[in-house]
Amino acid sequence: MESGPAIFAGVVFALFGGALLVWTGARLRRGEPVAQGVSQVASATLASLAAVVALGLAAYCLTRP
Repeated sequence: MESGPAIFAGVVFALFGGALLVWTGARLRRGEPVAQGVSQVASATLASLAAVVALGLAAYCLTRP
């Protein structure tokens, strides 16, 4: 069974990663920049990568014994 801090960290990572993916997708769908003054492709790639890493950390925190 997971410990309390691991569950908390996993939920925080999951919420952050999911929200970042939704936000990035919404910005791209509207054609608005993800980051000001940066290439749209580069900023969307970096934001998506950060979201996937956060979701991976959430999975690690929630599934470790």
